[in-house]
Amino acid sequence: MSAPTTDARPRAEARSDAPGPGKKPSLTSRALVLAVVIATLVVALSMPARAWFSQRSQIAALRADVDATQQRVSDLQVQVERWKDPNFVAAEARRRLHFVLPGEVGYVTLGGPATATGAAAPGAPTGTWYTTLWGALQEADDHAATATAP
Repeated sequence: MSAPTTDARPRAEARSDAPGPGKKPSLTSRALVLAVVIATLVVALSMPARAWFSQRSQIAALRADVDATQQRVSDLQVQVERWKDPNFVAAEARRRLHFVLPGEVGYVTLGGPATATGAAAPGAPTGTWYTTLWGALQEADDHAATATAP
């Protein structure tokens, strides 16, 4: 009798691993179907969602472009109104084209503007006039020599 009790124990232990009436399996068919449906919905809705976000960003960019264009149009309308004024046209002709009224004497200055302190402007050549002239001749000679050399 002692032999059958030892044989019954391994069978009971083997049966305890199998799902019994008190244990539920970890993954049911309903859960599997639900997971498949959710995965299908995620895949199916990902492309329209991406397209929607892309279109929203395009709309925002186009609205910014429209705002910039409207600002440019309003600036140009102000400029057109200025050009309708004869005094503004006369002032621009004097400034841009050096027009003068009859009886006036027009002066045109050559070169850059002189500084108030009398110091040389930045980038202006320093030294005497003949050293500047000699340097310019040597530089021109160097450029001519490099242009003709093969």
